[in-house]
Amino acid sequence: MQPTVKAGIVLGILVVVWTFFMGITGWYKDPTLLSLFYVVVLIEIAVLIWGLKMTAQEGRTYGGQIGAGTLMSLIGAVIIFFGSYIFTEVVFPNYFDEIREVGRQQLLATGMSEADAQAQLNLQAPMQTSFVSALTGAVMTVVTGVVASLVIAIFYRKKPAPAPAVHA
Repeated sequence: MQPTVKAGIVLGILVVVWTFFMGITGWYKDPTLLSLFYVVVLIEIAVLIWGLKMTAQEGRTYGGQIGAGTLMSLIGAVIIFFGSYIFTEVVFPNYFDEIREVGRQQLLATGMSEADAQAQLNLQAPMQTSFVSALTGAVMTVVTGVVASLVIAIFYRKKPAPAPAVHA
């Protein structure tokens, strides 16, 4: 299997596994543990480093590495889209109701009135669907992948041959 495809599949699977871990443990319902969801960014960066190390051995240049990292992220994003959709639509169908309740509690804890908290939550509600959530996760995977690849490729790429020494 090509390193780009392999890394993309690993990326998607690891992010989906972490998402389901957050669901099974119920951590997504805890305001302090909810932020652990962003471990997915560290997972993506680690997988991109691993994947770009492999593709660097193929002799890819900086631009080639950015393309490889982007493709890894695209492959991962497809898996993440379907995993996220299944997570919120099938396995945890009350996910958005529970997230809204956590948000309501956080807003009330800041001193916001019940009416203002509900108004704020109502503004967010259209974005809290299985499709939109899955699509957002997939798009952010690609965006993160491109940005991370721009940096990682500086370190893991085919180095240009040194210029011959000129003796005067």
